[in-house]
Amino acid sequence: MDLFIKFLVAAIGAGTPLLFGTVGEILNEKVGHLNLGVEGMMAIGACAGFMGGYLSDNFLVALVCAFLSGLLAALIYAVLTVTFMANQNVAGLTMTIFGVGISNFIGVYMIGTSEGGTLKLPETVTAQMRSIHIPVLSDLPVVGELLFSYNPFVYLGIVVAAVTGWYLYRTKTGLNVQAIGENPGAADAASIQVTKWKYFNILLGGGICGIGGAYCGMIINGGVWISNSVNGLGWIAVALVIFAAWKPHMAILGSFVFGALRVLKYYKVGFMVNLPDAFFDMLPFLITALVLIITSMRGSKGAHIPAFLGNNYFREER
Repeated sequence: MDLFIKFLVAAIGAGTPLLFGTVGEILNEKVGHLNLGVEGMMAIGACAGFMGGYLSDNFLVALVCAFLSGLLAALIYAVLTVTFMANQNVAGLTMTIFGVGISNFIGVYMIGTSEGGTLKLPETVTAQMRSIHIPVLSDLPVVGELLFSYNPFVYLGIVVAAVTGWYLYRTKTGLNVQAIGENPGAADAASIQVTKWKYFNILLGGGICGIGGAYCGMIINGGVWISNSVNGLGWIAVALVIFAAWKPHMAILGSFVFGALRVLKYYKVGFMVNLPDAFFDMLPFLITALVLIITSMRGSKGAHIPAFLGNNYFREER
C-alpha cells in the first residue's frame, strides 16, 4: 500500500509539466491554432526560469521569467500565423527548433562562464521549491501524502487548469473564444474581435507552457542545469490535448495518467520487474502515438475538435 501511495504521488509530480503544456496548447487550439511549438516554448521557459532563479536567487522571479519568455516565444508564433498568416505547422515546428536550440546555447554559454563548470540553483530557490507542508493536513495518514505533499508547481498547475476551464466554459469571453475556433468568419460578423482574442489566447498559452518548462529545468533535474531538459514532453502535451478532449479539467486527469507512465519504471512489481527500463521510457511516447492514431481513425467523430483548427483566417474571404 505504501509503495502504491508513493507511486501516485510521483505520478502527479511527473505529470505536472505535461499539465502546463496541455493547458497552454488548449488555449491555442481553442482559437483555431495548432501550435506545434509547445516543445520549443517549454524549452525557452526552462532556460529562462532556471537562469532567472540562478541569477536573482528568487523563486518568484524565476516563475515570472519563465512565463514572460514563453509569452514572447508565443508572440513570434502569433505574429507569423495571425498577422502574416504563415503556415501554422511550419511556424510551430520552427519555434520548436528555435526554442530548443536557443535554450541549449544559453545553457552551454552560462556553464562556460561559471566557476565550477556547472550551474546549480541557489539554496534559497531550492528551499522555496520544496514540497509545501500544511500544518495538520500534511500530517494526515494517506490523505496528507496524496493531497498535501507537493511543490508549488503542482498546486499552481491545478489552479491554472481550473481557472482556464472556468474562463473557456463559464464566461462570455471564453464562449466567444470558442466561437472563433469554430467559425472565425461568423464570430467576426458577430462583432467578436477575432485578431485580439487570437493574440490573447496564443500569448497566454505560451506563458503557461513556459512555466511547464521551468518545472523541467528546475524540479526534474534537481536544481542543476541540463541541456534538453524538456526531453519531448512538449510533443506529449500536444497529444494530451486530444486525450483531454480540449477540456482543461480533463487535462488534469490526462497529465496524471501520462505522469504515471513516466515513473512506472521506478515502481515495477510482478511481471514488470523483468522488463527493461528502455521499455518504460518508450511507453509514454508509444501511448501518445496510439492516441493520435485512434483519433485520426475516428475522423469527423471527434466532435470536440475546433472546426477551424489549423486554418488561418483571412477576413476578406469571409
